Parts: sequence; structure tokens; C-alpha cells
Amino acid sequence: MSETITPMPENPMGTRPIRPLLFSMAIPMMLSMMVQALYNVVDSIFVAKLSEDALTAVTLGFPMQNLMIAFATGLGVGINALLSRSLGQRNKEMVDESARQGFFLELVAAAAFVLIGIFGSSAFIHSQTDKLSIIPDGTVYLQIVTGICPFIFVSIFFERLLQATGKTKYAMIGQMTGAVINIIMDPILIFGLIGFPKMGVAGAAAATVFGQFCGGITNMYLHFSRNKEIHLTMRRFRPHGEVLKTILAVGVPSIIMASIGSLMTYCMNRILGVFTSTAVAVFGVYFKLQSFIFMPVFGLNNAMVPIIAYNYGARRPDRMKQTIKLAVIFAMGLMLVGFALMQLIPGVFLDMFDASADMLAIGKPALRIISISFIFAGYCIICGSTFQALGKGTYSMFVSIARQLVVLIPVAWLLAQTGVLNAVWWAFPIAEVMSLIVSTAFFLHINKTIIKPLEG
Repeated sequence: MSETITPMPENPMGTRPIRPLLFSMAIPMMLSMMVQALYNVVDSIFVAKLSEDALTAVTLGFPMQNLMIAFATGLGVGINALLSRSLGQRNKEMVDESARQGFFLELVAAAAFVLIGIFGSSAFIHSQTDKLSIIPDGTVYLQIVTGICPFIFVSIFFERLLQATGKTKYAMIGQMTGAVINIIMDPILIFGLIGFPKMGVAGAAAATVFGQFCGGITNMYLHFSRNKEIHLTMRRFRPHGEVLKTILAVGVPSIIMASIGSLMTYCMNRILGVFTSTAVAVFGVYFKLQSFIFMPVFGLNNAMVPIIAYNYGARRPDRMKQTIKLAVIFAMGLMLVGFALMQLIPGVFLDMFDASADMLAIGKPALRIISISFIFAGYCIICGSTFQALGKGTYSMFVSIARQLVVLIPVAWLLAQTGVLNAVWWAFPIAEVMSLIVSTAFFLHINKTIIKPLEG
């Protein structure tokens, strides 16, 4: 590849005041992610109307489904970080090469999950339950969402290209297109409305992949028609080891972090299943509800990462620090709102899922206890995204491993040995306190070794 660096025009991420820049990029992403979170909630609301077993079946499929999304988004983080840095350095050749190599990686990952979906879905569901009323629905749901998954990889890839150049309003359009279509198609395919066959749980999965297809096509069109700073062509493509290594250096830790979440969910399903399948259903409901609170913070993350990476490449530590400070304040505010809602009206949220008396009895204390972790989570999330933007994704990976595998799962298992289900939920705030301590230590190190030297 040529070493010639072609100059590029200045990007608003290097010149526009931080507050309006961050919010102009974050608000569209937050709105689109809120719509996605709404889809997640609505999807489970409709499934819950079939039966509690149907809701549990879908919950058992979440770890593998989330693992797939972890690969798509994790690679996207690596692609986005390299793209933003190259844009900040005005290196057009590296910008285009990053896009080509990133698209190749996304397609390879998608192909792997197609095979997993076809051959591994049944064994995965069996490993979490032996209840015959749950296994068939869980298997068919997982086969559909993973076996027809390339659309989500394509959608996330082109969404990241739009985000890397600051065109978040277009990325929002693609996300919202897929989410809205999901919401519309869910009841139609689940219950067999307007002439469609009643597909039950399989209908929820079909609506998901159809929404992903529509979102992917929309993002692809918007990139090629509006994103002129990145030129993507696979003509005469060859894997480029150096570029792939750079993308994976940031992307793999991000994948591992999100994959750890899938492993955590899988282990929690097994721990809770010892008590009752209703506890598993409650955990699934919590995950849907918490996405409505966390998604806006993740939208903020998606906006701040390219800003920090761009200004890191442009050697503007003042703009980097402004972005981090503003993001921390806003993220913590959002999480405190979520904490208050979970404390005050947990029953209202559970009733949205046709909660039985048993589910209410288990769910109310569960939501109140787990949501204590929200107080610390906003700050920790922003720290993790800062590490990724500065090419230190391994720090985020370490914090995630420590929180979910070293602390949360072992503590949850130990508390389960008491035979008291409510005790298990305390593993979440305990793990988040540990995350707070380690994230702060890493951030102080990053500030000393990377940000402050730029000031000289």
C-alpha cells in the first residue's frame, strides 16, 4: 500500500465547540437507540402474551444473540477508532483501506455465526434447561436470529462508517428504520395479523431479521450517497495484515468485553434456573428494561469515541478532556434517572410483561437491588469508551472481565448457595463497585501517560 498521505479538509470534530458537537452527534444516536430499546421491550411484551415459557425461551437465546451482536459492534469499534484517527491525521489512503479491511472482517464473522445458528442452536438451549415446553421455541428463535444474521453485520458496519465522519443523523435513520419495522412486524408475525400466518416465537425472530435487513439496506444507501469522505470498494481486495491487526487491536478487546456479557447472562440463567424458571424470566425482563436506560448512554458513547479519537490524532488534549468531562456528567445523570424509576415503580414495569403474582414477587426486589449498580455504571461506561478511543481497549476488557467473571458470577453463585433468591441480585451492585475502583485507576494512568503528554 502506498505511503503517500493525501491531505483531507478539516472536519467539524476538530473545530466545532465540544458541547454542541457532542450533543449534535449524540442526540440522534440516543434517539435511535431509544427506539431500538423500545423495540427490545415491545418484542418481549408481545412474546410474554404467548406465555411465560415463551418469554423464558427467548431469554435463553439472548446470550448467543448478544454474542453475535458483540462481534458485529466490537469489530465496528475497532473500525471506527482507526477511521476516526486516520480522518484526524487527514490520511485518505488509510481511511479507505480501513473501511475495506473492516468490511472483510464483518463478513467473516457473519459467516461463522450462520454456521453456529444452523448447527449449534439446539445444543445451546438444551445446556440451559431441560423443560420440554421451553426447548423447541428457544431453539427455533435462536436458529432464525443467528442463521440469518449477515444483515446485522452489514447494518452495523455502514452505521459505523457514517458515525466515523460525524454523520450521526444518517446513522440514526438507518437504526430507526430497522427498529420501527421490527416493532411493526412483531405483532403481525407473532399473532398472525392481516393475513400472515401465526408464527409465535418464530415470528418474533423473523421480525428481528427483517428489521435488520431493512436497516442494513438503509445504512448502505446512506453511506454510498452521503458519506463522501470514505470511499469503499472491494475491487482487487486483498487482506492487509497491518491494517487488520490495528482494527483487531481495538476490536478484539471490545468483542471480548461484550462476549463476557453473553457468558455472564448464560451463567446467570443457569444459576437462577436452579430456583425457578420464573427467576430466569425476571432476569430476561430486567435485561430488556435496563436496555432502555443504558441505550442512551451507549448512544452518547458512540458520539464521544470518534470525537476523542479524532482529536487524539489531531493532538488536541483540551478538546479530549472537555468531551470526557461532559460525557461523564451526562451519563451519570441518565443513570440516576433510571435508578429512581426502578426504585419507585418496579411493579409498573413488570406488569408490562403480563407478570404473574410469582413474577411480581420475585421481580420487584430484583429490580430495586440490581438498579443500585446504575449509580456507578454511567461513569464506568464512559471510562471504558475513553480507553477504546485512545487505543487502550485492553483496559476496558480487563475491567469487564474483572466485573462480570471475577466478581459477579462467583459472588452470584456463592449467594445462591444460601438458598435465598433475593441474595443473588446483590452480586450486581457488588461487581459495579469493583468496576468503579479499577476504572478510576486505569483512567488516572491514561491521563498521566497519554493525555497530559499531548499538552507539552
